[in-house]
Amino acid sequence: MEQERKVEPIGRELVRRLLPRRDPEGHKGTFGKVLCLCGSVGYTGAPVFASRGAVRSGAGLVFLGVPESIWPVAAVKSDEAMPFPLPETADGKLSLLAEEPIRRRAAGCDAVLLGAVGGPKWGHSSDPDQRPETALLSIRKDLGLYANLRPAALRPAMAGACPLKKETAEKGIDLMIVRELTGGIYFGKRERYQTEDRGEEAADRMAYSQLEIERIGRRAFELARLRRGKVSSVDKANVLETSRLWRSVMHRLAEEYSDVEYEDVLVDNAAMQLVRDPGQFDVVVTENMFGDILSDEASMITGSIGLLPSASIGDTAPGLYEPIHGSAPDIAGQDKANPVATILSVAMMFRYSFQLPREAKAIEDAVDAVLNEGWRTADIAAPGQQVIGTRRMGQLIREKI
Repeated sequence: MEQERKVEPIGRELVRRLLPRRDPEGHKGTFGKVLCLCGSVGYTGAPVFASRGAVRSGAGLVFLGVPESIWPVAAVKSDEAMPFPLPETADGKLSLLAEEPIRRRAAGCDAVLLGAVGGPKWGHSSDPDQRPETALLSIRKDLGLYANLRPAALRPAMAGACPLKKETAEKGIDLMIVRELTGGIYFGKRERYQTEDRGEEAADRMAYSQLEIERIGRRAFELARLRRGKVSSVDKANVLETSRLWRSVMHRLAEEYSDVEYEDVLVDNAAMQLVRDPGQFDVVVTENMFGDILSDEASMITGSIGLLPSASIGDTAPGLYEPIHGSAPDIAGQDKANPVATILSVAMMFRYSFQLPREAKAIEDAVDAVLNEGWRTADIAAPGQQVIGTRRMGQLIREKI
């Protein structure tokens, strides 16, 4: 199945082409900072390899946060990255008590690459303050990461996995959902109380300010200028007052960005259009909860949620990059997980935090090349296709870069 590879000696010219030009007066503090958070008891290799990869990619300072019980191992194995211990749970994984030191470290970095979090042990019935997602929401809010970018593109090799009609998939799918990330109902007041005649009642407050809407709207319009020049704003203005404010602000921005095509789409219609004709969309901007739902829907029409990355960015804070899928605890440690979404998250990190579009495209092209050769992890394999594991998929992609 493997195609014949072109062999090129590693020489001065090859290295010069691959590495960005550096300021001769620069130093390790000006060549980018990376924070890696990974590892657990029994899995000490992953943090070492992840931090080495960050160092070899050219980052000047690489910080490696690991559970405190494996910190001695990481310290011995890391000759360039700087490991530091973090509070851990009884089973040797990062604890929620690590949130504050992680936040302090993240504030001094140019980017944060985060692995998938969550799992069934933190279900809806557990204490909300103990759920990993609660800590993640807090980190996003405190770092001012108000814009979540979720690309949904049907990669050529995955066209057969698209659940839509063949003629729909053949039109192509390449859209970017821009989700407001630090406002709306997820951050509103929550309460539960007893009524006299209706039993227990619960309420969640949804609020948006003009400032919050304007800054996410500007992100969407600026992004559209770099893509195909169209913004679709999704709301529920026929019912919700927050959506009516949203729409009025977006209309004002549309006049300012007159070179960008603009349309309003009600959220229920947007959900329908995503499966009827997703090719009509370029940049889709919407509020927090709508974006959460629509981005998951968009992920499935591309063939697999295991292929999609995401970026959370603000105005001055470090970007946070992560795959959109869950942590898949049922296959942990079995060499079965699909690493592509995490690898493509690194590509987004190069593009949006480090302003290295050529390097980002090299990673994306390497992913496409491996998929075009027919290599698949179990989650994206069709009947009869050869299934490979996490490590082999990562190796093949690395060899193509």
